[in-house]
Amino acid sequence: MVQSLVSASLLSVYSPTFSFKVEEQWKPKLLRASPGCGVRARARAAATKAGPQPQAVEIPHQWYNLVADLPVKPPPALHPQTLEPIKPEDLSPLFPSELIKQEACTDRFIAIPEEVIDVYRLWRPTPLIRANRLEKLLDTPARIYYKYEGVSPAGSHKPNTAVPQVWYNAQEGVKNVTTETGAGQWGCSLAFACSLFGVGCEVWQVRASYDQKPYRKLMMQTWGAKVHPSPSSVTEAGRKILQMDPSTPGSLGMAISEAVEVAATNADTKYCLGSVLNHVLLHQTVIGEECIQQMEAIGESPDVIIGCTGGGSNFAGLTFPFIREKLKGRINPLIRAVEPTACPSLTKGIYAYDYGDTAGMTPLMKMHTLGHDFVPDPIHAGGLRYHGMAPLLSHVYELGFMEAISIPQTECFQGAIQFARTEGLIPAPEPTHAIAAAIREALHCRETGESKVILMAMCGHGHFDLPAYEKYLQGNMVDLSFEEAKIKASLANIPQVVA
Repeated sequence: MVQSLVSASLLSVYSPTFSFKVEEQWKPKLLRASPGCGVRARARAAATKAGPQPQAVEIPHQWYNLVADLPVKPPPALHPQTLEPIKPEDLSPLFPSELIKQEACTDRFIAIPEEVIDVYRLWRPTPLIRANRLEKLLDTPARIYYKYEGVSPAGSHKPNTAVPQVWYNAQEGVKNVTTETGAGQWGCSLAFACSLFGVGCEVWQVRASYDQKPYRKLMMQTWGAKVHPSPSSVTEAGRKILQMDPSTPGSLGMAISEAVEVAATNADTKYCLGSVLNHVLLHQTVIGEECIQQMEAIGESPDVIIGCTGGGSNFAGLTFPFIREKLKGRINPLIRAVEPTACPSLTKGIYAYDYGDTAGMTPLMKMHTLGHDFVPDPIHAGGLRYHGMAPLLSHVYELGFMEAISIPQTECFQGAIQFARTEGLIPAPEPTHAIAAAIREALHCRETGESKVILMAMCGHGHFDLPAYEKYLQGNMVDLSFEEAKIKASLANIPQVVA
């Protein structure tokens, strides 16, 4: 008996899509730690009470493009000099041709290359887990589920796009790629992908996170990446910023400027972006496509879908396939984005054309923005410290298909502690925003008696973010909020474009 269980568990770990029968007395919760198995364990438990056993979830073979189903198409990116819609040749110094095609594509589905799927199999499908113990702690009739992306090699959702981006670059003979990273999750993911395909990787990490999270830097270096704190003295953009403010904590906008500069001035180098652009959001839809299968398998449908937003890739990855189903009239969930009060681009920014970086080297994109030279306070959720929001997500917000709120970091970490002490997983600071919002919703259900199904995005673990937890547990964490005067000054500098 013991030997057969061990054999089955090992098979499940090394083959996430492997399906096997178990004896009835075996408790499915023992499968929880196995990549891709958490949802099947819970699905079997649900099936015992609710009906026939569901089939194993498959890794999607197509990415979903929400643009194809929107009633109004999003505004185009503009060339910063001519203010005309950007052309493919304008982007060719930075991106390989296939990613440029995906950026402007209006097809509903794009096939995922088999080589990419083969890498996805290392951790996909990722588990959908019901937070039973958190529900009990909150004494709520709500049913809380989370889609957990922390089982990837890099510990977050970011490899979902890092792998295809590097693969497409490698197919076109690109030798090196550059990028920015905030908390380091994206930089780690790109370094991981580059190590698989033999591509050089150079990363500019926001100075505040570079200092706060040294082990993410070591992770990148372990996978072969060269890592700089941003702003740095390596680039002209970095030197100018340091000259103006030598003590700046940096920002994602600054780091993007540095990475873009190096890519644009070296023929054998391209640029990779971890969020914001359409092709990035496209790749992340494997999250939502899997989740739809998983929820159907256990006979559930979400009433509320919650995710954190910085640039928007994690949130879009989970919600876009559900928005498709909502547009078709099959479901009608409330979709809620959660951002930090210190960097509230959706709730306090304006919807306008702006640069994606601090130095003004990128195309102009219509998005919710706090101004491209806005420098957020150094909150612990470094991945959410971006002045703008993905243009496509901003467009969806403008169309009224989602709502947005902001939550201060102390409330987020309070929720994270509750989550860790009930569910066992220590979340990264970014998804603590989703956890805090889910707790708010669950407590509201306790007051109203509603048994809503709450689905939240758990985009990564916090194993390298423990100094932030230490600060909270010692009572030294403070809430950092935006300054109205600071935002007004930044917004005054955005380009004046008549849309």
